[in-house]
Amino acid sequence: MEDLSELIDLAKRLPKAELHLHIEGSLEPGMVMQMAQRNRIDLPFKSSEELEALYDFRDLQSFLDLYFLATNVLQTEQDFYDLTWAYLEQCKAENIVHTEIFFDPQSHTHRGIPLRVVIDGIHGALTEAKSELDISSRLILCFLRHLPADDALATWQSAEPFLDRIDGVGLDSAEKDFPPELFTAVFQLAREAGLKTVAHAGEEGPPAYIRQAVDLLQVSRIDHGVRITEDAALLAEIARRQIPLTVCPLSNTRLCVYESMQEHPLLELLKQGLLVTVNSDDPAYFGGYLQQNFVAVIDALKPNREQVLQLVRNGFVASFLDEASQSRWLDEIEQSN
Repeated sequence: MEDLSELIDLAKRLPKAELHLHIEGSLEPGMVMQMAQRNRIDLPFKSSEELEALYDFRDLQSFLDLYFLATNVLQTEQDFYDLTWAYLEQCKAENIVHTEIFFDPQSHTHRGIPLRVVIDGIHGALTEAKSELDISSRLILCFLRHLPADDALATWQSAEPFLDRIDGVGLDSAEKDFPPELFTAVFQLAREAGLKTVAHAGEEGPPAYIRQAVDLLQVSRIDHGVRITEDAALLAEIARRQIPLTVCPLSNTRLCVYESMQEHPLLELLKQGLLVTVNSDDPAYFGGYLQQNFVAVIDALKPNREQVLQLVRNGFVASFLDEASQSRWLDEIEQSN
């Protein structure tokens, strides 16, 4: 059997890419309280400890209720910069050299925060991280699927002046009863504008939602996608086409998709030839950033060395980096191995 501590160290020291990270989901309790005080926002909890005590989620919706409540503290360009910079500093500590960040404009514009404020703050931190921390990035605008499709179209129109700073669009929020097919029109507009497309599918929703994301939204990646195990034909097709799945192990257990990490199908998906990656999703809420996800997977699923290496490689292969940049990091992984 592999030495698990050696595999954990290997995962830590290798260069990594993270492809499924909601920047609002990296809002740590201490920062929530700090920004609430700074912006004079009243919250129903009085300390970071009280907030953390609420992190016993029953399902995706119970998480989202708290997530949107905490998001209210984000008010200014400086807030969005500080939030993003804190995550990027964590990336530096964990040797994440490339990150593809989701943000939810509707959760801010519906509160009266101008879209420019959101994008300027996030993009400013990403730009500085390239020069100061040597971390490259892509920015992905996500539509909230629990809101009407017309609202997504209006959000797209508002975002058009900023497309030089946006690399792709995604689809997130409550999955049940909100199939990808509702958003076919706005995704077509994004593709016509030259943006990449991704979508959350097959987390709480059925495998049919993965099928819709692939066929109707024509996504480059599937976010989560773990319920693909319930449809053997779809699984075989996604494996053959090498459409990546951005899997978030700690998230899946904290939101009760699986009762324990030992039940998680990550390694089985890898064995069946799927291009699966490891990511942290909403790390402030789910018990850890990317390295903690690798630690949890290694402790519970006991992968071998090659499987750990493959998971790290897959992060770059599935990324929106150009081929030269992908090759650079894949070569470095081999040299670091």
